[in-house]
Amino acid sequence: MSGPHTALPPDMDPASVDAVTAKKITALIESEEGASNNFSGLLGYVAVGIALAMSLFHLWAAWSIVPTTTLRFAHVGFTMVLGFLLFPAMARFRHRFMPWDWALVAAAIYVTWYLISGGDDLQDRIIFPEPMDIVVGWLLIALVLEATRRATGWIMPVVAIAFILYAFFGNYLPAPWTHRGYDAERLIPHLSVALEGIFGTAVDVSATLIILFTIYGAILSNSGAGKYFVDFSFSATGGKPASAGRTVVLSAFLLGGPSGSGVATTVTIGTVAWPMMRQVGYKGDDAGGLLAAGGLGAIISPPIMGAAAFLIAEYLKISYLSVLLMAAVPTCLYYAGLLFMVELDQRRIRGRADYREPPPMVVEPVGAMFRRGWYHFTSLIAIIFFMGLGYSATLAVLYAMGLAVALSFLSKEHALWPRKLIKTLADGANQSVGIAATCACAGIIVGVITLTGLGLKFSDIAIQAAGGSLVITAIYTALIVWVVGLAVPVTASYIICAVVAAPALMKLGVPDYAAHMFVFYYAVLSEVSPPTALSPFAAAAITGAGPYRTTLMAWKYTLPAFVLPFVFVTDPEGVGLLLNLTPTMNWGDVAWQIFLATGGLAALAAAAQGFARHALSALERGVLTVVGLMLLFPALFEALFALPHPHWVGLALGVAFLGWQFRPAARAVA
Repeated sequence: MSGPHTALPPDMDPASVDAVTAKKITALIESEEGASNNFSGLLGYVAVGIALAMSLFHLWAAWSIVPTTTLRFAHVGFTMVLGFLLFPAMARFRHRFMPWDWALVAAAIYVTWYLISGGDDLQDRIIFPEPMDIVVGWLLIALVLEATRRATGWIMPVVAIAFILYAFFGNYLPAPWTHRGYDAERLIPHLSVALEGIFGTAVDVSATLIILFTIYGAILSNSGAGKYFVDFSFSATGGKPASAGRTVVLSAFLLGGPSGSGVATTVTIGTVAWPMMRQVGYKGDDAGGLLAAGGLGAIISPPIMGAAAFLIAEYLKISYLSVLLMAAVPTCLYYAGLLFMVELDQRRIRGRADYREPPPMVVEPVGAMFRRGWYHFTSLIAIIFFMGLGYSATLAVLYAMGLAVALSFLSKEHALWPRKLIKTLADGANQSVGIAATCACAGIIVGVITLTGLGLKFSDIAIQAAGGSLVITAIYTALIVWVVGLAVPVTASYIICAVVAAPALMKLGVPDYAAHMFVFYYAVLSEVSPPTALSPFAAAAITGAGPYRTTLMAWKYTLPAFVLPFVFVTDPEGVGLLLNLTPTMNWGDVAWQIFLATGGLAALAAAAQGFARHALSALERGVLTVVGLMLLFPALFEALFALPHPHWVGLALGVAFLGWQFRPAARAVA
């Protein structure tokens, strides 16, 4: 029985990397997501059995009706038990189940039984708890902190402890941070029993949606879909080394949705694409940056976005399909930005004097490839189809799972016979442990924020510091989300900032959905931001480049696209990019917004690359930067500089620049 995180992503062929590289990748993943145990014998069967029970329970809960409190209590209970079973207390105890692990598992089972058996009586006495309620509450908080520490590292538990201390002693702080102070009788039941702390919105989403999509991802992975999407991308681009960058972008788009994991996408594609990228002339850090940027797209790509996307739907009380629709255009623009970058890469590389066109790879024709594995696309389409018919995301993914399992038998190699299906369901539960523990720990933080009113205070502080300016408040919000994301995973970063930072934007008139999407996109930046830049570090391990240089290159590739969220919040018509309309807009305005955004991203991509028709001077890069910003933020230029019709000015400058690039003298230089 393997733990929740194998040494390498399951779709990646271990033979495609050498032992040293595989060891580096494994160490990076474990430093971020915990070193997992690998038990054999009776303990291995027990681990599989508990994980299988967790998956079956949540599949049954998706089909039937389970009381809210029972579902959330059981979800956290399973998470704690599997967390203590699969993750050692310290690396030196790996693959050994120590006596304290038995004690922690027993304590987790007892706490879960106490909460579930307490029923309505336990909920009724939240305000006046019994002494045993307080004891069990403290025990639950300690168990959640320890499970999170094992699964994700020290940072999240330390942050949660800091917030608990703030709840107890915040009355000693100066204004505006002070509050009236809370004792254990008020705080502990709020965090451990009420549906506003550990068992709040984040755990609700984890128990009802995230785990189901995690199980679905495991089914796709074990049925060979991930590897097929990578192979299909190579086939679609003809196996030409000159198309190496395009192959990375296409395979990231196809693989990203099913995986929902940035690092898994980066590693899976990188081990296959790096030899071809090196052959065509990519340097290690450039290739690693592009691979990490492609992996980042996994977290924002429908239909299986990162876990935070499910939380957006719950916080805003909208359907998950609405979130997917809002993400559709920004996702396409993100990958369009990457395509602009790789096209410029290819021009730059082919312009070198020592460039030699490598021979094409031998690949299966795309038609034959599609006929062989077309069915891998069907369950992804089915999710959107069922939600379009009005089914909930829960039922849609449930039906998609059944379809994926049934269609797996079209391949003899990847058929999910009972034994393999049991392992797949167990893998799905195991892979959800880290996210579920993060959600439970984040619930402690959110519970303190709601109890003390810190979120509203923070919004007022941010607005006052920005002088009431929406643009400056948006910049502050982006910086706050980014800094929080440096320390904690994407999901935790979004949960914290959704209740702390997003209200500041909403107070200044930004629609709630735009504010939450803004926070989500900047939370995703943590995937390519040190010290938690797991995707660039994993890519650097594959390419042999320096990890921090690779991270800087990843920033370069993602920079144009991450200017885009400011359009949502600073331009009244920017919500058109989220496929939402203001009262004065129509769909023609949305198309115009998309056109301007595409042109702006192209200009910023060329400026970031320092290359268009030929290498750009500093002045030319500056001109293109201004052109890109004018196209993306016309309302901002009009308000700040009183410039009439800045988008037309930007288009005129862009056309003039293209004419300058294609003048005879420039062609001769190129």
